[in-house]
Amino acid sequence: MARPTELARLLADVARGAFPPPDGTVAFVPQPSPRDAGVIAFTAHSVVFADVDAGPDDREDPGVALRDLLPAGDLSAPLNPPFLSALTARTGRQVNNIDVLAVAGPLPGPPPGPALVETHDRSHPRIVRALRHRDGVRAWTVPGATLLLGRGVAGRWEAAVEVEPRARGRGLGRSLAVAARHLVPDGAPVWAQIAPGNAASLRAFLAAGFTPVGAEALLLPAPDPLPPDPYPYPYLQAPPAADRNGA
Repeated sequence: MARPTELARLLADVARGAFPPPDGTVAFVPQPSPRDAGVIAFTAHSVVFADVDAGPDDREDPGVALRDLLPAGDLSAPLNPPFLSALTARTGRQVNNIDVLAVAGPLPGPPPGPALVETHDRSHPRIVRALRHRDGVRAWTVPGATLLLGRGVAGRWEAAVEVEPRARGRGLGRSLAVAARHLVPDGAPVWAQIAPGNAASLRAFLAAGFTPVGAEALLLPAPDPLPPDPYPYPYLQAPPAADRNGA
């Protein structure tokens, strides 16, 4: 079995309530895997997990240190645009989102609430998206909603819930977030990344017993560029030859 990475050990501590010291430090640690890179901000302590050189001897960009972009005393700087832009440029990745990072402990027994049906349909758009960022993905459905569990950043178990518009307002999001705590394997904690603007989802996870512990920005590999459109402005295209000749 592979040894836990530095980030995995830190997340395990946070899940049991042992946070890094709120001393204003920004720690740079190696990526836990080639897939996962980003920034996590806890209270007055941030962690950059990316395979970059943080110091002034960076040979890729001499004289420009990532730490130089972090003003002393600015606790928000690691998740602000100037630093994230420099980090994406250095890694060749792009910022996905800045999410609330929450965690909850496991619960015993089968999940209460509506009966869940496990699905193995890997063509579901939500599952397709999850497979890009997680390993060992499993998915369950109820009418109008889907729950996913998989191993994400540093091997942590992550839950995601999607409720269709027609099924909202009935507590399905909270029920599925609770179900994730019952279904997570091996008595492990379960994590959730929630867009701050998705207030309904945030309320659902809070009601299900998840505790916000920080904020997280993942850096995703840049998608392959699309081939250039030879006619990006169709209204500027020359008319067909017949039109030019007055036919």
